[in-house]
Amino acid sequence: MDDQQSPSLPIHAFATWESVLRFLRASHRDRLAVPGARVTGFVGRGGWSVPIGHGRDERDAVERVRGALLNDGIEVVSFAVEIEPAGRAVLHILEHGPAVEHSAGPHPGALVLAEGALPAPWHRLPDQAPGAAPAASVDPALLERRLRERLPDAVGATEAEIVSAETRLGMALPDELKVLYRVTRAKWEDWRGDYEAVRRHSEAVRCELFDLESLYVAEAATRECLWQFGARETVDIRPGAVVQGVVGSAGWIVFGDNGGGDRLAVDLTPGPRGHAGQVILLSHEQSVGAALVADSLTDLVLGRPGAESGLGEDQRPPAVAYVNTSGLRNLETAIHSGLEVLSIRSGDGPPFSLASLMGLPRLRTLIACPGTIADPREIAGLTGLEYLELGAQDWRVLLDAKAVPRGLSAAFIKVDDDEDPLPVVDLANELLTLWDRPAIIRTVVSGDLGPAA
Repeated sequence: MDDQQSPSLPIHAFATWESVLRFLRASHRDRLAVPGARVTGFVGRGGWSVPIGHGRDERDAVERVRGALLNDGIEVVSFAVEIEPAGRAVLHILEHGPAVEHSAGPHPGALVLAEGALPAPWHRLPDQAPGAAPAASVDPALLERRLRERLPDAVGATEAEIVSAETRLGMALPDELKVLYRVTRAKWEDWRGDYEAVRRHSEAVRCELFDLESLYVAEAATRECLWQFGARETVDIRPGAVVQGVVGSAGWIVFGDNGGGDRLAVDLTPGPRGHAGQVILLSHEQSVGAALVADSLTDLVLGRPGAESGLGEDQRPPAVAYVNTSGLRNLETAIHSGLEVLSIRSGDGPPFSLASLMGLPRLRTLIACPGTIADPREIAGLTGLEYLELGAQDWRVLLDAKAVPRGLSAAFIKVDDDEDPLPVVDLANELLTLWDRPAIIRTVVSGDLGPAA
């Protein structure tokens, strides 16, 4: 582990943490009385998890640490602290750095072993739809007439503003979208701070409409997802699909929000049974795919919902398999040439041999709970893996045997929430070193809290 003993930033000063440490001692007196026991947590700009009370004094103590983060330009730190009964405290501050994704706890998130690497679904482009036709409901004249009836005082965009947006996006806007913006440019200054006018506008256009400067193309890179979750995803494009189940598309033009954080887009790369220009919804709770909202912008504004997807039953074996569940009790029932993601969960049976996985052409993600693999060294033969998630002991076996697959793009060390993070960080740094990636830095800060009251 890369240790720093000399504090050089406010976040590394004992005084910055002193109040938090006093609250931790008061809250975990019995635990800290055990020699070598530590209390852990994390503090970040966007939130914190420190196991103390939530009163005003406790919040102020944590805010002092968060203020130091802001001052030092650091996004988040995790920590582990030992406090002796006499009051001496040893605080380990962990800065994960650019090669480690944040997790909702004190342990490292996924280790990004190749700079800028993204899970395979983020590289999957949509199939082209050159023959896709607009829906029969497309009616720009009706759309404009209805919008002007609802928004008689709206300020429309100029042709120059529309052309500017097209130039920025690198593509022409569909006719219906141009009609929409010719009626209303949806700029905040046009409403002069009148929230009731904003509400009426959203009701008229059936969404919270973005202005032209905020339009964007929902390509895959715009849908961020941690490796720990993105590596489990797959792309699904079925012959009967209305919307292609990809992460993003150069043909998805996002123009608004449904008021709940979900994006609305015009879809110019529909599925085999979809329509060019249909309106789709990109859920903020999902990273892959989209749902049909309306067959056209005309339908959206007129309140006519889209047709059913017509996917039909998928006869293909699933690309994601969970072994040790009620449905799958052995590897053999999960194996087929299209398998991409395999998760082996804890169960009552003996650990599995991985010999039957060798040679699977599309297997890219392996997730194995601790104790589920008979011989972790077999993983070395799975040369197509891009993501591997194992318990600390299995990673130790791979490292000692020099059997870590070097084709990995990301890795994750699976641990229990209450596990000491310091040995996990040591293990993570060994993996990062193999790929010459920035290590997790531990700064050790010590001080005396004095006798407890």
